[in-house]
Amino acid sequence: MRRLGISIYPHHSTIEEMRNYIQLAHDNGFDRIFTCLMSIKNEEEKKKLQTITKFADKLGFDISADIAPNIFEEFGLTYRNIAFFKEQYHLAALRLDMGFSGKEEAFMSLDPCDLKIELNISNGTKYLETIMSYKANRENILGCHNFYPRKYTGLSREHFLKTSAMFKKQYIRTAAMISSNHAQFGPWEETPFGLPTLEEHRGLPITVQAKDLWHTGVIDDLIIGNMYASEEEIQQLGRLNRNQLSLKVNLSDGTTELEKQIIFNESHFNRGDVSDFVIRSTQSRVKYKEEHFKPHNTAALDIGDVTIDNENDIRYKGELQIVLKEIPNAGSTNVVARVVEEEQFLLPHIQPWASFGFTK
Repeated sequence: MRRLGISIYPHHSTIEEMRNYIQLAHDNGFDRIFTCLMSIKNEEEKKKLQTITKFADKLGFDISADIAPNIFEEFGLTYRNIAFFKEQYHLAALRLDMGFSGKEEAFMSLDPCDLKIELNISNGTKYLETIMSYKANRENILGCHNFYPRKYTGLSREHFLKTSAMFKKQYIRTAAMISSNHAQFGPWEETPFGLPTLEEHRGLPITVQAKDLWHTGVIDDLIIGNMYASEEEIQQLGRLNRNQLSLKVNLSDGTTELEKQIIFNESHFNRGDVSDFVIRSTQSRVKYKEEHFKPHNTAALDIGDVTIDNENDIRYKGELQIVLKEIPNAGSTNVVARVVEEEQFLLPHIQPWASFGFTK
């Protein structure tokens, strides 16, 4: 099952604020937490982290903490002592922002404490292959992308897809970071430009980021990288369909009950023989071939328009399409809805045979 997570940075907050945030996330179907051991500066902050992770652990959250080899030294530990972090900080995983040589990671994955080792996907090296060559326990290896606080430093889509695919090819569970547009804090300082993994997600609504990443098919879990996301953002994410892209639309005036039935209650997928101009969902024209589709709202077609062909084109009547480029309307196409502006970003990424749905 695909999962949702939040991030917690104790040095930026109080115990009460974090408890309320974790409870809100829990109530909306979140069950992962990311935190950062590298930003903990003193004993007081360590105790605060222990207190809040114990609370989250009791609610059923899996907690992952960013760590690097030098942090082991600061705790007076080696990679052979990872049980300490599970026992003292209630962790389910250690995320290695900067790793070891590969042999150490494999050894840690085999530790009897069963703590998972989460690797940095974003670097795009042969790091994972090296670890697996040391016969690591695949069940205890995870992958998670970085986040990027500075504008123009986030990953390109091409690199993101390439590096994520390397982990999916090895059957490793993957995660990426999405970014709240209301949160202030990251692991080190305030983050006015958010903490996304993909640069093109910076500033987009958080649900659009989530829909896009899940729709790629290469990401299992999504974690809000900055703290605190708004209550509305948490609730919106909790309501998302995690397994199918669901586009939010506004209905057109005059859309019939039959057309609404096709939009919201039928299954849709993009035909394999794709067009540059429209996404075509053709099964409705077969199912409803005996129905009448009277012409209405036959204006010129714009990007994001959801259309159903009318009986002026007897062969295509009942077919649903989403417009990708401005095109004329011969009078045979009813504009029945429109994808909301902020989600039109998703349309070019709907691949051949990809399924999708609609919501109001």
